[in-house]
Amino acid sequence: MSFGERARAALAAHGPLCVGIDPHAALLDAWSLPQSGEGVREFGLRTVDAAAGRVAAVKPQVSFFERFGSAGYVALEEVLAAARDADLLVIADAKRGDIDTTMDAYAAAWFTPGSPLEADALTVNPFLGVGVLDGAFALASRHGKGTFVLAATSNPEAAAIQRARTAQGPTVSASVVADVSARNTADTADGEWGSHGFVVGATVDWADAGIAEFTPPAPILGPGFGTQGAGPADLRTRYGQAAPQVFASESRSILKAGATGIADAIAGAAEAYREALRHG
Repeated sequence: MSFGERARAALAAHGPLCVGIDPHAALLDAWSLPQSGEGVREFGLRTVDAAAGRVAAVKPQVSFFERFGSAGYVALEEVLAAARDADLLVIADAKRGDIDTTMDAYAAAWFTPGSPLEADALTVNPFLGVGVLDGAFALASRHGKGTFVLAATSNPEAAAIQRARTAQGPTVSASVVADVSARNTADTADGEWGSHGFVVGATVDWADAGIAEFTPPAPILGPGFGTQGAGPADLRTRYGQAAPQVFASESRSILKAGATGIADAIAGAAEAYREALRHG
Protein backbone atom coordinates (compact mmCIF):
# COMPACT_ATOMS: atom_id res chain seq x y z
CA MET A 1 0.00 0.00 0.00
CA SER A 2 1.26 3.49 -0.80
CA PHE A 3 2.12 5.88 2.00
CA GLY A 4 -0.71 8.18 0.96
CA GLU A 5 -3.25 5.39 1.41
CA ARG A 6 -1.63 4.23 4.66
CA ALA A 7 -1.84 7.78 5.99
CA ARG A 8 -5.46 8.01 4.90
CA ALA A 9 -6.32 4.77 6.72
CA ALA A 10 -4.43 5.74 9.88
CA LEU A 11 -6.15 9.13 10.09
CA ALA A 12 -9.56 7.51 9.56
CA ALA A 13 -8.86 4.99 12.32
CA HIS A 14 -7.29 7.21 14.95
CA GLY A 15 -7.95 10.86 14.10
CA PRO A 16 -5.61 13.78 13.49
CA LEU A 17 -3.29 13.86 16.50
CA CYS A 18 0.40 13.24 15.78
CA VAL A 19 2.61 13.15 18.88
CA GLY A 20 5.99 14.79 18.53
CA ILE A 21 8.89 13.05 20.25
CA ASP A 22 11.00 16.06 21.22
CA PRO A 23 13.29 15.33 24.17
CA HIS A 24 14.22 18.93 24.98
CA ALA A 25 16.81 19.32 27.71
CA ALA A 26 14.20 20.80 30.06
CA LEU A 27 11.84 17.89 29.42
CA LEU A 28 14.56 15.34 30.16
CA ASP A 29 15.08 17.09 33.49
CA ALA A 30 11.35 17.16 34.17
CA TRP A 31 11.13 13.43 33.43
CA SER A 32 14.15 12.77 35.72
CA LEU A 33 16.14 11.40 32.80
CA PRO A 34 19.85 11.99 32.10
CA GLN A 35 21.11 14.40 29.47
CA SER A 36 22.51 11.60 27.34
CA GLY A 37 21.80 9.11 24.61
CA GLU A 38 20.28 6.82 27.22
CA GLY A 39 18.05 9.64 28.40
CA VAL A 40 16.60 10.38 24.96
CA ARG A 41 16.23 6.64 24.31
CA GLU A 42 14.14 6.17 27.45
CA PHE A 43 12.14 9.32 26.73
CA GLY A 44 11.39 8.18 23.19
CA LEU A 45 10.44 4.62 24.12
CA ARG A 46 8.10 5.78 26.91
CA THR A 47 6.41 8.18 24.48
CA VAL A 48 5.97 5.42 21.93
CA ASP A 49 4.41 3.17 24.57
CA ALA A 50 1.96 5.91 25.53
CA ALA A 51 1.07 6.71 21.91
CA ALA A 52 0.60 3.15 20.67
CA GLY A 53 -3.03 2.41 19.87
CA ARG A 54 -4.11 5.96 20.70
CA VAL A 55 -2.92 7.99 17.70
CA ALA A 56 -2.10 7.56 14.05
CA ALA A 57 1.49 8.78 14.07
CA VAL A 58 4.51 9.95 15.99
CA LYS A 59 7.09 12.47 14.82
CA PRO A 60 10.57 12.13 16.31
CA GLN A 61 12.51 15.40 16.00
CA VAL A 62 15.92 14.18 14.89
CA SER A 63 17.87 17.15 16.26
CA PHE A 64 17.17 16.26 19.88
CA PHE A 65 18.75 12.86 19.35
CA GLU A 66 21.55 14.10 17.10
CA ARG A 67 22.93 16.39 19.79
CA PHE A 68 24.25 13.29 21.58
CA GLY A 69 26.19 12.10 18.55
CA SER A 70 26.47 8.39 17.86
CA ALA A 71 24.74 7.50 21.15
CA GLY A 72 21.83 9.71 20.17
CA TYR A 73 21.53 8.04 16.79
CA VAL A 74 21.57 4.59 18.39
CA ALA A 75 18.73 5.77 20.62
CA LEU A 76 16.85 7.19 17.63
CA GLU A 77 17.18 3.91 15.75
CA GLU A 78 15.60 2.05 18.68
CA VAL A 79 12.77 4.57 18.97
CA LEU A 80 12.02 4.43 15.23
CA ALA A 81 11.94 0.63 15.27
CA ALA A 82 9.77 0.48 18.39
CA ALA A 83 7.26 2.93 16.92
CA ARG A 84 6.98 1.04 13.66
CA ASP A 85 6.63 -2.25 15.56
CA ALA A 86 3.74 -0.62 17.48
CA ASP A 87 1.95 0.07 14.15
CA LEU A 88 2.44 3.81 14.45
CA LEU A 89 3.24 5.77 11.34
CA VAL A 90 6.69 7.26 11.92
CA ILE A 91 7.41 10.70 10.50
CA ALA A 92 11.12 11.48 10.85
CA ASP A 93 11.39 15.24 11.26
CA ALA A 94 14.83 15.85 9.78
CA LYS A 95 14.00 18.44 7.08
CA ARG A 96 16.55 17.07 4.64
CA GLY A 97 17.19 18.91 1.39
CA ASP A 98 20.27 19.12 -0.83
CA ILE A 99 21.49 18.68 -4.40
CA ASP A 100 20.25 15.57 -6.08
CA THR A 101 23.04 13.07 -5.38
CA THR A 102 23.32 14.10 -1.74
CA MET A 103 19.55 14.04 -1.33
CA ASP A 104 19.47 10.55 -2.81
CA ALA A 105 21.83 9.39 -0.06
CA TYR A 106 19.62 10.95 2.61
CA ALA A 107 16.63 9.20 1.05
CA ALA A 108 18.43 5.86 1.12
CA ALA A 109 19.08 6.30 4.84
CA TRP A 110 15.45 6.99 5.75
CA PHE A 111 13.46 5.01 3.15
CA THR A 112 15.36 1.78 2.50
CA PRO A 113 13.61 -1.19 4.16
CA GLY A 114 15.84 -2.59 6.87
CA SER A 115 17.90 0.60 7.18
CA PRO A 116 18.74 1.46 10.80
CA LEU A 117 16.92 4.79 10.32
CA GLU A 118 13.94 3.41 8.41
CA ALA A 119 10.87 5.61 8.80
CA ASP A 120 7.50 5.80 7.07
CA ALA A 121 7.92 9.40 6.01
CA LEU A 122 10.49 12.19 6.12
CA THR A 123 10.16 15.97 6.21
CA VAL A 124 12.07 17.47 3.27
CA ASN A 125 13.16 20.96 2.26
CA PRO A 126 12.35 22.07 -1.32
CA PHE A 127 14.06 25.44 -1.26
CA LEU A 128 17.01 24.29 -3.36
CA GLY A 129 14.39 23.42 -5.96
CA VAL A 130 11.69 20.76 -5.96
CA GLY A 131 13.56 18.94 -8.72
CA VAL A 132 16.43 17.96 -6.43
CA LEU A 133 13.92 15.87 -4.46
CA ASP A 134 12.88 13.73 -7.42
CA GLY A 135 15.20 10.86 -6.49
CA ALA A 136 13.85 10.91 -2.94
CA PHE A 137 10.26 10.94 -4.22
CA ALA A 138 11.00 7.96 -6.46
CA LEU A 139 12.71 5.91 -3.74
CA ALA A 140 9.97 6.71 -1.25
CA SER A 141 7.26 5.63 -3.67
CA ARG A 142 9.13 2.45 -4.54
CA HIS A 143 9.12 1.35 -0.90
CA GLY A 144 5.69 2.61 0.16
CA LYS A 145 7.15 5.60 1.98
CA GLY A 146 6.23 9.27 1.89
CA THR A 147 7.50 12.80 2.25
CA PHE A 148 6.22 15.97 3.84
CA VAL A 149 7.51 18.90 1.80
CA LEU A 150 7.94 22.23 3.58
CA ALA A 151 5.42 24.54 1.94
CA ALA A 152 4.05 27.12 4.38
CA THR A 153 5.56 26.74 7.82
CA SER A 154 4.30 28.23 11.06
CA ASN A 155 7.47 30.12 12.05
CA PRO A 156 7.16 33.85 11.22
CA GLU A 157 10.77 34.10 10.02
CA ALA A 158 9.87 32.04 6.95
CA ALA A 159 7.24 34.39 5.60
CA ALA A 160 9.60 36.65 3.64
CA ILE A 161 10.81 33.70 1.56
CA GLN A 162 7.68 31.58 1.39
CA ARG A 163 5.34 34.48 0.55
CA ALA A 164 7.69 35.89 -2.09
CA ARG A 165 6.37 35.85 -5.65
CA THR A 166 7.98 33.71 -8.29
CA ALA A 167 8.64 35.02 -11.79
CA GLN A 168 5.44 33.28 -12.90
CA GLY A 169 3.36 35.09 -10.26
CA PRO A 170 2.38 32.58 -7.56
CA THR A 171 3.99 32.61 -4.15
CA VAL A 172 6.91 30.28 -3.47
CA SER A 173 4.59 28.23 -1.23
CA ALA A 174 2.00 27.89 -3.99
CA SER A 175 4.67 26.94 -6.51
CA VAL A 176 5.98 24.18 -4.22
CA VAL A 177 2.45 22.82 -3.72
CA ALA A 178 1.77 22.87 -7.46
CA ASP A 179 5.07 21.16 -8.37
CA VAL A 180 4.68 18.39 -5.81
CA SER A 181 0.98 17.91 -6.63
CA ALA A 182 1.92 17.39 -10.28
CA ARG A 183 4.26 14.61 -9.23
CA ASN A 184 1.51 13.08 -7.09
CA THR A 185 -0.85 13.18 -10.05
CA ALA A 186 1.64 11.27 -12.18
CA ASP A 187 2.22 8.62 -9.49
CA THR A 188 -1.24 8.17 -7.96
CA ALA A 189 -4.23 6.13 -9.12
CA ASP A 190 -7.60 7.84 -9.40
CA GLY A 191 -9.27 8.25 -6.03
CA GLU A 192 -6.10 7.65 -4.02
CA TRP A 193 -4.14 10.07 -1.89
CA GLY A 194 -0.71 11.17 -3.02
CA SER A 195 2.25 10.01 -0.96
CA HIS A 196 4.10 13.33 -1.06
CA GLY A 197 2.37 15.66 1.34
CA PHE A 198 3.03 19.10 2.71
CA VAL A 199 4.01 20.89 5.88
CA VAL A 200 1.45 23.67 6.33
CA GLY A 201 1.46 25.29 9.74
CA ALA A 202 -1.69 25.57 11.83
CA THR A 203 -1.07 29.30 12.27
CA VAL A 204 -0.78 29.93 8.51
CA ASP A 205 -3.47 31.87 6.68
CA TRP A 206 -3.82 29.97 3.40
CA ALA A 207 -4.96 33.03 1.45
CA ASP A 208 -2.01 35.06 2.73
CA ALA A 209 0.33 32.21 1.77
CA GLY A 210 -1.21 32.07 -1.69
CA ILE A 211 -2.20 28.41 -1.39
CA ALA A 212 -5.52 26.69 -1.90
CA GLU A 213 -6.88 23.16 -1.92
CA PHE A 214 -4.81 20.84 -4.09
CA THR A 215 -5.38 17.66 -6.04
CA PRO A 216 -4.91 14.83 -5.66
CA PRO A 217 -5.42 14.94 -1.89
CA ALA A 218 -2.25 14.28 0.09
CA PRO A 219 -1.46 14.20 3.79
CA ILE A 220 -0.65 17.46 5.54
CA LEU A 221 1.65 17.77 8.52
CA GLY A 222 0.40 20.64 10.67
CA PRO A 223 2.90 22.07 13.16
CA GLY A 224 1.80 24.96 15.31
CA PHE A 225 -0.72 23.12 17.50
CA GLY A 226 -0.29 23.08 21.24
CA THR A 227 2.48 25.29 22.62
CA GLN A 228 2.60 27.44 19.47
CA GLY A 229 -1.00 28.49 19.99
CA ALA A 230 -3.36 26.52 17.76
CA GLY A 231 -5.81 23.99 19.18
CA PRO A 232 -8.37 21.46 17.98
CA ALA A 233 -10.87 24.21 17.17
CA ASP A 234 -8.41 25.59 14.61
CA LEU A 235 -8.38 22.38 12.60
CA ARG A 236 -11.41 23.25 10.48
CA THR A 237 -10.79 27.01 10.65
CA ARG A 238 -7.32 26.79 9.14
CA TYR A 239 -7.54 23.74 6.92
CA GLY A 240 -11.16 23.84 5.78
CA GLN A 241 -12.13 20.91 3.56
CA ALA A 242 -8.56 19.59 3.85
CA ALA A 243 -8.91 19.08 7.64
CA PRO A 244 -9.34 15.28 7.33
CA GLN A 245 -5.91 15.14 5.65
CA VAL A 246 -4.08 16.79 8.58
CA PHE A 247 -1.70 15.24 11.08
CA ALA A 248 -2.03 17.80 13.87
CA SER A 249 1.37 17.78 15.52
CA GLU A 250 1.67 18.47 19.25
CA SER A 251 4.88 17.99 21.22
CA ARG A 252 5.72 19.98 24.34
CA SER A 253 2.06 20.59 25.25
CA ILE A 254 1.64 16.82 25.64
CA LEU A 255 5.14 15.82 26.73
CA LYS A 256 5.04 18.21 29.70
CA ALA A 257 2.55 15.81 31.32
CA GLY A 258 5.57 13.71 32.24
CA ALA A 259 6.18 9.99 32.12
CA THR A 260 3.27 9.19 34.42
CA GLY A 261 0.76 11.51 32.78
CA ILE A 262 1.57 11.30 29.11
CA ALA A 263 -0.77 8.41 28.24
CA ASP A 264 -3.77 10.29 29.65
CA ALA A 265 -2.63 13.51 27.96
CA ILE A 266 -2.42 11.76 24.59
CA ALA A 267 -5.80 10.07 25.04
CA GLY A 268 -7.49 13.35 25.96
CA ALA A 269 -5.91 15.35 23.15
CA ALA A 270 -6.63 12.64 20.59
CA GLU A 271 -10.32 12.66 21.48
CA ALA A 272 -10.46 16.47 21.36
CA TYR A 273 -9.11 16.44 17.79
CA ARG A 274 -11.50 13.67 16.72
CA GLU A 275 -14.40 15.65 18.18
CA ALA A 276 -13.26 18.82 16.39
CA LEU A 277 -13.12 16.94 13.11
CA ARG A 278 -16.57 15.45 13.61
CA HIS A 279 -18.31 18.64 14.66
CA GLY A 280 -16.00 21.52 13.79
